[in-house]
Amino acid sequence: MLQRWQQWNRKAILWLWVIAIIGVIAALPIGMNRMNMEASSKSVEYVFDYRDLVEISEYQTRPQQFIDEQLEKMKGAGITTMSLYESSLKELSQAGRLKYYSSKDIALLQSKLEPVGQNFTYILFSGKEEEEKIGPIIRQAMDHAGATYRPWSFDGRNGLVVEMPLQSVLLQPMDFDPITLQTLHDKGFHILARFSDRVLPYDEAATDAQLARLKEVGVTRVLFDGATVKGFKDQVELHSLNSFAELLNKYGMGIATIENLKKPQSGINKLAYITNYNIVRLYSLSAEDAIGKSPEVLTDRFLLAAKDRNIRMFFLNAGVQTSLEKSAVVSGLDNLYITMKGKDGLVQRMTDEGFSPNLAQPFDVKHPSYIKPLKMVVAAGAVALIALLINVFIPGTLIPLYLIGLVGAAGLFQINSPLAEQALALGAGISAPTLALVWVMNRVYSRTEGSLRTVGGAAWNGRAGAPGEGKWVFEGLTVGRRLGLAVIWFIVTALISLMAVPFVFGLLNNITYSMVLQQFRGVSLLHLAPIGLTAIYVLLYTGNSPVRRIRKFANMPITVFMVVAFVVIAVVGMYYLSRTGNEGSASSLELTFRNWLEQTFGVRPRSKEFLLAHPLLLAGLFLALRYRAAWVFIIVGSIGQLSMVDTFAHIHTPLYISIIRVFLGLGLGAIIGLILIGVWQVVEGVWRKWSPGLIKKITE
Repeated sequence: MLQRWQQWNRKAILWLWVIAIIGVIAALPIGMNRMNMEASSKSVEYVFDYRDLVEISEYQTRPQQFIDEQLEKMKGAGITTMSLYESSLKELSQAGRLKYYSSKDIALLQSKLEPVGQNFTYILFSGKEEEEKIGPIIRQAMDHAGATYRPWSFDGRNGLVVEMPLQSVLLQPMDFDPITLQTLHDKGFHILARFSDRVLPYDEAATDAQLARLKEVGVTRVLFDGATVKGFKDQVELHSLNSFAELLNKYGMGIATIENLKKPQSGINKLAYITNYNIVRLYSLSAEDAIGKSPEVLTDRFLLAAKDRNIRMFFLNAGVQTSLEKSAVVSGLDNLYITMKGKDGLVQRMTDEGFSPNLAQPFDVKHPSYIKPLKMVVAAGAVALIALLINVFIPGTLIPLYLIGLVGAAGLFQINSPLAEQALALGAGISAPTLALVWVMNRVYSRTEGSLRTVGGAAWNGRAGAPGEGKWVFEGLTVGRRLGLAVIWFIVTALISLMAVPFVFGLLNNITYSMVLQQFRGVSLLHLAPIGLTAIYVLLYTGNSPVRRIRKFANMPITVFMVVAFVVIAVVGMYYLSRTGNEGSASSLELTFRNWLEQTFGVRPRSKEFLLAHPLLLAGLFLALRYRAAWVFIIVGSIGQLSMVDTFAHIHTPLYISIIRVFLGLGLGAIIGLILIGVWQVVEGVWRKWSPGLIKKITE
């Protein structure tokens, strides 16, 4: 019975590989659907923060004239959109719509004593238009705040007295400045409206009227200011998120989500879902970078954001700094103009890459009927791949493992579909490269087992003073045969590792991943688990039985060398993990090198793949067929197999970019690996020719 079960298990290995391959094939149409989606939106929108322009104008001799001049320059530079916030008393004053005073200030203005027991706010409008258009939004805000107010005039100008301290009035949110909205619209700018979700209760009727006014000046997209989207705070009581989303749909408005926030804005996922993912990703350039970064750096950064991260909206800030060298206050405006204008400027280079300046459009998300059944096949293939990996460490359990895995995956899909998709994608992402590394280790072991001899004393193929003294050297294969096997194994190992890729994009095909509303968790585990599992397999499952090996390691005395080696490996591992995922950092030198790669190849291959991992894997396979110590190169080279899969775990990167990046890295890495092998052969030949005489002279 046991023998028959083992036969069934061996046959099951073949069938599960077939199922896994079928899963790979089933994922390909899903990948094509994603590529079509990613190609559906190519226009980019350049947005400037109008609040920054107003604040910069306060440092100028004639603020309004300065604003008008800069708006014309911005249009000439390619900026198409102005971002406008909901107003406050301070911002209305900065825009020249009014002036405000405290009771103390107004007493000084009138050359009177400050009223005793009174701390009111006094507002004077700049003119009749301001009184007619700004007055209603101030009164509306004061009504929301429950404040008492009355008409007031001074020196021929009309205003209001608000029976509330000035600091409290300054904190009250107000509607958008209608004069600025109309002015920007008349000058030909699109407007990006920035909403907040401040303390005031959500008012559906007021929000409806507000969006209607914004629609009149051409607003098509909104952005949120703060940690929450509009309507989030009152969702439980008023279902305000649903109401706001429906109003956005009513007026044909979408939303923008800001890249690289420490925490996503609360409510953004629900809002995106109800608006049918009428959403674009936005990159925000800080005021500091607008001043401090060169035009070349800014251009490369924006290009990479559009090509590699599906960014379609660029939000430009420009603050002010004092310059002692120039004895003046400087802003980032001039640097932005230089960056954007000209035949080598940002706008032209973006256009050359296929990203024309216009209103940012959401991706056209289609849900063909074939996606769901194909996804089920992909899930079954992922379970097969995971079962094959477990069977490597627990032989004879493949059939029950697969059946249990199918039932468990089906149940998890019913309970939490996104969790099931991520779990299977992560499992397949770990399994494929681990199986590839186990396979190639077995090939090396089978080729070298039984062909070992100890190089003792001073013997190296009959010559004295060999460099491999006291180490293991393998015999029996010519250089050409070793090179041929190394190249074939390198290719097969990469192909097995890449089997994980279709499972990643086949299971995680939701638009929420492309928009980073939802992220693929477990990247750190993906980078460590295959290396650890392969190490366990090599230590316990090659040679003697695992039980004997465990006993041997358990009885092995701990030395200082082991402790030092463990510490070194731990430090290297921590650094390795710090460079993975979206939060990894890079030095300025590395960033310069990355930009050069981008300009040279169009798509930047991962440097750790083609400069380190792939060359060392190929060279390690070649050398491991002769030198036992060369296995360490294979271990380091395994990082490249994991990195290839991780490239596709960055789902916000267009799929075709990831494909080019991986195969470009493999090609360049193979070339560098062949060069390393050639250099080694030359050095080894020189050493074998000259070392006996050199050692003889030293010993004499």
